[in-house]
Amino acid sequence: MERAEKREVVTALHDVFAKTGVVVVAHYAGLTVADMTRLRSDMRSAGGQVKVAKNRLVKLALEGTDAKGIADLLKGPTCLAFSADPIAAPKVAVKFAKGNEKFVILGGAMGAQVLDAKRVSSLASLPSLDELRAKLIGLLQAPASKIARTLNEPGAQLARVFGAYGNKAA
Repeated sequence: MERAEKREVVTALHDVFAKTGVVVVAHYAGLTVADMTRLRSDMRSAGGQVKVAKNRLVKLALEGTDAKGIADLLKGPTCLAFSADPIAAPKVAVKFAKGNEKFVILGGAMGAQVLDAKRVSSLASLPSLDELRAKLIGLLQAPASKIARTLNEPGAQLARVFGAYGNKAA
């Protein structure tokens, strides 16, 4: 890798660390190409990415970002999983780690907060942003539908009474 390519990789990773919501660091030694491809695919479908880069370049890219605390985790063959949604990358990484003992989560960062493996797992157990939005919309719609039912109920009762009288007379 030439110096210009290295500089480009460092710049790209620096932008990633500055803009993403969460970064997960994991060891991936022993995974097959098919396993890594599946991890990348799962992460992409969740809105995240997986990158493998030299630890030295990653440490250079971490300088000046909130995630600089994860530099200590970068020992051995490591990969980075990241996403803008603070739940997506940990959720996919933890799910993948359960199925592959060779994929070991070391920790990560959420903003300036450095996370150990246990905290990454607890982040993964939280509902995603889309799930929270759906719950919030459901909570907001519930009172409106109750009001609509309450307003419609007197008319419905009246219609049932007229219907009963109509059936009785016939």
